[in-house]
Amino acid sequence: MIFIQLTNYTDYSLRTLLYVGSLSPDERAQVKDIAGAYQISLNHLQKIAYDLGKQGLLKTTRGKNGGVALAVQPESINIGALVRSLEDFGIVECFTNKDNCLISCSCKLKSVLHQAKSAFISVLDQYTLADLLENKNELYELFKEGQTK
Repeated sequence: MIFIQLTNYTDYSLRTLLYVGSLSPDERAQVKDIAGAYQISLNHLQKIAYDLGKQGLLKTTRGKNGGVALAVQPESINIGALVRSLEDFGIVECFTNKDNCLISCSCKLKSVLHQAKSAFISVLDQYTLADLLENKNELYELFKEGQTK
């Protein structure tokens, strides 16, 4: 069985967008609160929030009433496009420029794996952040519970 595993970076990016997307439009999230809710590294999450800001997905505000909020509507954040932008899908050596495999020129595995990767991304392309936030209120409550633990 071939298994595609997302990096923690992509996982945490998606989780950050879910957290921030669950807020009302006038709310901002503190990165430390997101890290606390998920029990993940604050330093790692700060880098992710910064990068999501550079991609135009989060707006960040410094200062006393600062924090992060969605910079665009959830409907405009395509999950497949986001995952493609964050992941290196060099599943096997022959997907990379460092292909030193003896059988690469006549191996059929490369095309099978490419089809599998394409199918995986094709499913993600069908969803936006808005789709993942259909239970926004329930997520919001769970995030609040996570902060008090």
